[in-house]
Amino acid sequence: MESDGPYYDEMAPGMVFPSPPAVSVDSGVAASYQSIAGEALPLALDQRMCNAVTGASSRLVSPGLLLHLSIGASTVATKNVIANLFYRNVRILRQVFIGETIETITTVASMSDSAPREGREPRGKVLLNITTTADGEPVLDYQRCPLIRLRGNKLPGYNDDLGENPKLDMETYIDESLTAWNLEHLPNPSEIKVGEVANDPMRDIVTQPSSLIRLTHNVAAVHRDAETSPYAKPLVYGGHTVALAQASLSRIFTGIASIVGWHTCDHVGPVFEDDLLSFQHRPLEEISVGNGRFVAVQVKAFVHRKNDEPSEVLDWTPVLFMR
Repeated sequence: MESDGPYYDEMAPGMVFPSPPAVSVDSGVAASYQSIAGEALPLALDQRMCNAVTGASSRLVSPGLLLHLSIGASTVATKNVIANLFYRNVRILRQVFIGETIETITTVASMSDSAPREGREPRGKVLLNITTTADGEPVLDYQRCPLIRLRGNKLPGYNDDLGENPKLDMETYIDESLTAWNLEHLPNPSEIKVGEVANDPMRDIVTQPSSLIRLTHNVAAVHRDAETSPYAKPLVYGGHTVALAQASLSRIFTGIASIVGWHTCDHVGPVFEDDLLSFQHRPLEEISVGNGRFVAVQVKAFVHRKNDEPSEVLDWTPVLFMR
């Protein structure tokens, strides 16, 4: 495999990619992420509150930062990505705190050639299994599906079943380790009922896309080099949109302790630097435990461009643990 690879026609199911360097998540990394995302997640910002709620001596690592560091590490497999189509069944197995060191392993689960189209370079879909550890313990597990270029012109003939999004089952998101947290120290929760739609009145602009991909060691060329992008300008990393959506979520839903997973995450349109985004939130289901609630919220992001109607770019369903 040459250093500019891998390409789709150089991959095979079961292939394990070399892990990039591990990352110790210190306060500097957390501050850099906060300057880009601007989220209002109390346990990631306030060490005293985090200690009172969790008993930990360090702040919580934002679950967004954890995901983006993991995704960035997984781009050893996707340097030649055209776009990432979706994330599936994202599970945060344990919450991570400042000072821990994370490491990520990426494996090819299955592959499927895309149907040839006249005038379009050949490409294929690759379903990746990604596992991240913190200080040697599994903390994150998920799949994602990038669309990747070929080095040559001949599709290898893969037609694997890439599966479907599972039905939302809230019971599977209950994390017993969180039931000892004292959520009474968190702000009173927002009173947004299941089925209600909450529109964030504050729109947000996409800035510093290069800073986020460098911070998270994301080496997908499409986010850095306009010549590799199908849009003649760099495509903003999809997780950047998720980061801003999570920041919006943290403003609208007070009383969030953390996020325990993503049921689904679909990127349904491209985003570019300086785009203006708006966000819409709708609780889908919730389940109560002794000290709090697990709530699945469908979050949609829309881009507002001059002379165009707003268009949807993100459909994301995280599962929150909250007061």
